[in-house]
Amino acid sequence: MPSVISAKFEDLVAVGLKALIAEDPNLELVASDVPMEELEKRIAQHAPAVALLNFGTLRTPAEVFQLHQQHPETRIVVLANRPSAAECNQMLSFGATACLSKETEARDIISAIHLASRGMHVLPRSAAAASGFESLAVEGSDLLTAREAEVLELLQDGATNAQIAHQLSIGIETVRTHARNIYRKLGISSRRELPRLARRDSIAVDGQGRPLGG
Repeated sequence: MPSVISAKFEDLVAVGLKALIAEDPNLELVASDVPMEELEKRIAQHAPAVALLNFGTLRTPAEVFQLHQQHPETRIVVLANRPSAAECNQMLSFGATACLSKETEARDIISAIHLASRGMHVLPRSAAAASGFESLAVEGSDLLTAREAEVLELLQDGATNAQIAHQLSIGIETVRTHARNIYRKLGISSRRELPRLARRDSIAVDGQGRPLGG
């Protein structure tokens, strides 16, 4: 029976997630409403099969990368408010196993948790769709290396190739190579398309959305 830890979500989403997992006899919720700053400790304590993360409470995408590096056996499922394709690709590149909209139908959320627990990567069929997200299992994802993750953070901060090379003590051509690999893995063509995933305030799902509670 896959065990699940859930980070802190907006009230409506949190209630819906608890109800969904409680209704599934093949899932066990071992901790919920866990603040991001306590999540690593709770994962170490419970060793869950799946950890549900709230995209809106991430201070930086590096938090996903760090959790994946520290606990590779725990699959990370990120729930976001209508994530773009680039944002989903970035989450998977940092080590998440799934990235879904909070408007995903209840049955697809549960399916994604089960698929993630078995190591299957899950993305929305259309990250650009306004509603009606459906999960799509894919066999794999190119993960960023530790160095690529460092370069990506600096690119998102607006650093030039020369500044990145100086800060990381590598050559400019090496920075360019890392950047090309990053863009390929994220499915984008240039740094102008990089989503800036700095700390965001959580956006409550409105009454019409009600993605999880019905």
